[in-house]
Amino acid sequence: MTHSPGRDGPPQAPRLPHLARRLVLAAYLLLGVAVVIDLSGNPQFTFSPVLATAPVLASIGTRRARVPLVVGLGALVLVAPLAMADRKVPMSVHLTAGFTVLAVTCVSTANVVLVATRERELLQSRSVAEAAQSTLLRPPPGRLCGLRTAVRYLAAAAEARVGGDLYEALATPFGARLLVGDVRGKGLAAIETAADVLGTFREAAQVEPDLATVARRMDAAMARRRPGEEFVTAVLVGVPGPGEPAEMVNCGHLPPLVWRSGRVLEVESPVPDPPLALLELVGGAYHRETFAFEPGDLLLLYTDGVTEARDEQGRFYPLAQRLAGMPEVGSPRVLVDRIVADLLSYAGGELSDDAALLAVRREAH
Repeated sequence: MTHSPGRDGPPQAPRLPHLARRLVLAAYLLLGVAVVIDLSGNPQFTFSPVLATAPVLASIGTRRARVPLVVGLGALVLVAPLAMADRKVPMSVHLTAGFTVLAVTCVSTANVVLVATRERELLQSRSVAEAAQSTLLRPPPGRLCGLRTAVRYLAAAAEARVGGDLYEALATPFGARLLVGDVRGKGLAAIETAADVLGTFREAAQVEPDLATVARRMDAAMARRRPGEEFVTAVLVGVPGPGEPAEMVNCGHLPPLVWRSGRVLEVESPVPDPPLALLELVGGAYHRETFAFEPGDLLLLYTDGVTEARDEQGRFYPLAQRLAGMPEVGSPRVLVDRIVADLLSYAGGELSDDAALLAVRREAH
């Protein structure tokens, strides 16, 4: 859903809304009518100063500097025949109109150049952020410790900044370990924070038998950055060997969903835990909860870019309700594809925030 212009060309101007296009067209028509009346009407007055609006109109909706420049010079040329047609109008009026057209043309052209340059710089920064983000978020293996996995990352609309959603799925000595999180903030700073969180998780998940200790180490790594300025909501899930329940540590994140035989269950945390980097402020420790995750069950982890998507009436996307109404599937890939299609249809084709979905299915042994 993101869009990046070619490196060699100027940024593409956003398409004007229908009403704006009609208003610009009406302004051009009025300008043309004024010139025609001036050439064929009473020679005692003139519309030549109105020609100064031409380069302004031409600069609307374009990122090409030559458009207002050419239109403005054309308007300047028209001042001469108007001066010839309106011989009773003082020449000083036409000279003033000509200088006004020239000045407005220069300003309009300079404005287009400035806007295009700034948009190009912003788009280049976004491209760097997106490249870093795609490198950071590695696709998980399709099969992992008796699980089938699938992930979808939805970039927000082109005008939104790159977000800090993150996910991971690892095979460890303690079984599969999953992570989905959301960094407060946007852009390169959020991606830098996500890199620290993922790096700590990837290392700690391999050596710490207790999932709560993994979360504690991630919190400590975050707290060493800029205490009080950043935090990350995250949910950690561990799926041990066959016959054992799954475990979860929820650090201020949205509750995972389990889809079992057409029913959708939220995996709630009896004791709410704070986001990463805030544990020291509230005291205590992270709590590990267990929940039933049986063969054939589908587990869905997600970020708030999914549940905060809105329809035309401003209503949030009811993920659990929509999930419960979907046909039975056995493949996580099919499930996330259906959710993505339904989500985009609900939100009108684009999202206001990045969104991540990680689905896993426990296979029978």
